[in-house]
Amino acid sequence: MSHPNPSDEDKDELLLSCRYGELGNIEQFVQKLGSDNASSIRDDNNNTILHMVCANGHIEALDYLLTVIPPSLLPVQNNAGSTALHWAALNSHLMIVQKLVQHPQGPGKDLIDIKNTAGRTPLGEAEVIGWDEGAKWLVETMNLDEGTKGGEDQPVEPGQEIEVEIQDAEGQVAKMKIGPQGVSEPVLKS
Repeated sequence: MSHPNPSDEDKDELLLSCRYGELGNIEQFVQKLGSDNASSIRDDNNNTILHMVCANGHIEALDYLLTVIPPSLLPVQNNAGSTALHWAALNSHLMIVQKLVQHPQGPGKDLIDIKNTAGRTPLGEAEVIGWDEGAKWLVETMNLDEGTKGGEDQPVEPGQEIEVEIQDAEGQVAKMKIGPQGVSEPVLKS
C-alpha cells in the first residue's frame, strides 16, 4: 500500500512524539503515512526516531517501533556517529539497551561494537558517565575475542599465567596478567 509523503511538519511532529514518548501520535503517523516514511525521517543531526525514543527511555514506544521498523535502523549512526544504543547507554536506560541488543531480527551484540566519532562504543559511553549497571550488562553480553592472536585456542595449564589487554573508553589499553597469585597490577599503555 502506497502512503503519501509526510510534510516537514509531519516529520517534526513524529520526531517530537518519539522524543516525548507519545505512543498514540507515533501509531497514528505510522497508520496514516507508513512505517517506511517513519523509518526514513532524520533531524538536522541525522538522528532517527529510534535515537529520540531510546535517549529518553520510552519503553512502550520502542516496543511498538521494533514491530514496524526495519531492523536495519538499529545500527544507523547520527552525525556524531552515535547509534540509538549509544544514546540509551549515555542516559542509563538499561531496559532500552537490553531491548535493542536482544531484538531478534537486529544486529544483536554487534551493536555494542559500533564506535562514534569520539571513538567510544555504547560500553564506552556507559563507562564515561559511571553507569556501572549498564557497563556490567554490556560486558557480559558483548562479543569477546576468543583465542590467541595467532587464531588458535591454547589450553591453559593449572598455575599458568595468562595476559589480558583491555581498552577503556578513552582508548587507553591496560595489560595485566592473571595467574595462580591472582591479578597483577594493570600496566597502562597508549
